[in-house]
Amino acid sequence: MKRRVLITGLGALTPVGNSVGEAWEGVCSGRSGIGPITKFDCSAHETKIAGEIKNFDPLVHVNKKELRRYDDFIVYALAAADMAMEDAALSIGADQAERAGVIVGSAIGGLPTLEKEKEKLLNSGPGRISPFAIPAALANLAAGHVAIRYHLKGPINCPVTACASGTYAIGDAFRMIAWDYADVMVAGGVEAVVCPLAIGAFNAMRALSKRNDEPEKASRPFDTDRDGFVLSEGCGILILEEYHHALNRGAKVYAELVGYGITSDAFHMAAPPPGHEGAVRCMTAALRDAAMGPEDIDYVNAHGTSTPINDIYEAEAIRTVFGDHVSHLLVSSTKSMTGHMLGGAGGVEAVFAAKAIEDGIVPPTINLHKPDPAAGAIDFVPNIARKKDVRTVMSNTFGFGGANAVLILKKFEP
Repeated sequence: MKRRVLITGLGALTPVGNSVGEAWEGVCSGRSGIGPITKFDCSAHETKIAGEIKNFDPLVHVNKKELRRYDDFIVYALAAADMAMEDAALSIGADQAERAGVIVGSAIGGLPTLEKEKEKLLNSGPGRISPFAIPAALANLAAGHVAIRYHLKGPINCPVTACASGTYAIGDAFRMIAWDYADVMVAGGVEAVVCPLAIGAFNAMRALSKRNDEPEKASRPFDTDRDGFVLSEGCGILILEEYHHALNRGAKVYAELVGYGITSDAFHMAAPPPGHEGAVRCMTAALRDAAMGPEDIDYVNAHGTSTPINDIYEAEAIRTVFGDHVSHLLVSSTKSMTGHMLGGAGGVEAVFAAKAIEDGIVPPTINLHKPDPAAGAIDFVPNIARKKDVRTVMSNTFGFGGANAVLILKKFEP
């Protein structure tokens, strides 16, 4: 029998705020976190905007020696994990360590470190390469360092499934607890690749917005005037606990995680299939896992990247899955404010899903002034947040290579 899994702690580091409270207030107020790139000289790049982490002091979470040895994605994961563990008031003793694990996904890992070390190689020779270059770059080292910090000796993993990595991490952690491999899991996603190679490479794919003169208006999912996604960085971490483990220690519960679906498009390296049948199967699988019907969902946090094909095909998939219930459904893309955090998106958006249930607020899709008719008759919560008794949330993430992942959260009832 599948065990119940509760969400008892949240941590987030995003372009709209460096804590869960700041980030949630930011998206509920419709504030964009997109601005000019400051991390490197982007004058030669077509795209000069991104969603950067701002005013963040890493030394609150790591010491100076660690800061020199870790890529930013590791630092961000440690920061968000610190927040989530503190929020959950959770301490893992030696007697519990083997029943507590960590799964943190990342699409790319430490690309900025590889860029920097390649420059050393070219300019000064191999003798100047840091001995910490590989550990700083490996995608699984975010999970590794969180496990080391909190002595988590149970399951550890790092899904690398492009933009769906964070959602895969949370879903896989959910199953670890549900299937009795662990009692506590630290789970989420992280990315920190606002760097020359990533911006240049996504520009070469013609995937990024070039609205450089109006960065706050650049990410505009489901709007006719969208011209691509905005690359961002960030991390979202959740503490998942088995039902009795959480209640026995008197933990605060944000929501219950009840459904998880994963599918493959088996279609194209970057584009979804027409109608996004892979997303249809994925949402349907998550509903089946949650023992719910389409009519049971109140709000969908859409993948909603602000790219022409993804937005339209996701909207079509939502209409296919929800049928007549789509007229009663609220759908929004918080990427309109955060930008696209790649592997970090699923973690942050799961945090927002839990907060939507807790506070009864659906964040808006900002910059939605001319809805694309091809998206159909869906309420995308344009520009202004909506008060609503949110009992259930579906969170969608779809990645390159046809990797689809969907979570379902619901209001906790003992």
